[in-house]
Amino acid sequence: MKAITPYDRRSFLGAGALTLLAAALNPLQGLAATGKRLSTTSDNNRLPAPSPVFKDIKQVKAGVLDVGYAEVGPANGQPVILLHGWPYTIHAFAAAAQQLAIQGYRVLVPHLRGHGTTRFLAAQTPRNGQQGAIAADVIAFMDALNIKTAVIGGFDWGARTACIVAAVWPERCKALVSVSGYLIGSQQANKAPLPPAAELSWWYQFYFATERGQQGYQQHTADFAKLIWQTASPSWKFDDATFAASVKELEANPDHVAIVIHNYRWRLGLADGERQYDTLEQKLAVFPVITVPSITLEGDNNGAPHPAPAAYAGKFAGKYVHHTITGGIGHNLPQEAPEAFAAAIVEAAHMA
Repeated sequence: MKAITPYDRRSFLGAGALTLLAAALNPLQGLAATGKRLSTTSDNNRLPAPSPVFKDIKQVKAGVLDVGYAEVGPANGQPVILLHGWPYTIHAFAAAAQQLAIQGYRVLVPHLRGHGTTRFLAAQTPRNGQQGAIAADVIAFMDALNIKTAVIGGFDWGARTACIVAAVWPERCKALVSVSGYLIGSQQANKAPLPPAAELSWWYQFYFATERGQQGYQQHTADFAKLIWQTASPSWKFDDATFAASVKELEANPDHVAIVIHNYRWRLGLADGERQYDTLEQKLAVFPVITVPSITLEGDNNGAPHPAPAAYAGKFAGKYVHHTITGGIGHNLPQEAPEAFAAAIVEAAHMA
């Protein structure tokens, strides 16, 4: 095992460093040994120490954004790009990124538009949260850092974005790790009504479709985020410090509410996208297959809306493995089970 170098220590705060060192011995071995249902060693019913967080944040101008991002690991290591979801932030990957850095990977974790220190370069740029715009941000981010190809992983919004990059720009994605599988969507598909129980799970999407919802999210961002964390991961007993580290990244971004509201209204066809993404959205509307080596992950206690693994297995036409992570793991799998997530990244890199 490689020793933690100075760049690793400077990049993190938190009480988990010794645990991370112990867990990083050989996460890939755990995947190979246990098959497709993987048990985590953490006890989600016990209040843990605060999760580690990224301390040093860099900025790079990429496309229409000035992107804030964390970077750990050797500069000449295999690039890994990790993409967070909503209402989460880059800190969801702090523990997993540390484990990957120890193993020699160059890990980059950008704040998505509307999150953290990422800012729009021009005031007149539309605050657009459609899936195509967020995916284009990732390609611009890679171009700005001269990264030709990377292993890309994510959950929630980040998993959707990672799937889009893998499907449309396979030459830029060496391998994919997607929590909750194939999440590419389309406005046309979203017009179809769901059974009542499924519609109920999307209550916030309909709330955001109203002006009351926009004002409510603006006024109660922290309370809203905590409710989603609790319902999406019902067994995850996160502490106040862990939540505070992420929610401040949401509240401090001046574009956060606008991006979130537009994202969900766009999905329902209640808000228009930008014409420059029309061709991309047309490609996505036919649900393209993903040909790069891929691993999908699912927690056994995901309280958020998510498809069953059998429903999307056919969308992966290349080397493909699915793992269900047991132990009460919910929607925020990278933060709840960082060892399993990091192991999946390593496994995907080896598949490629």
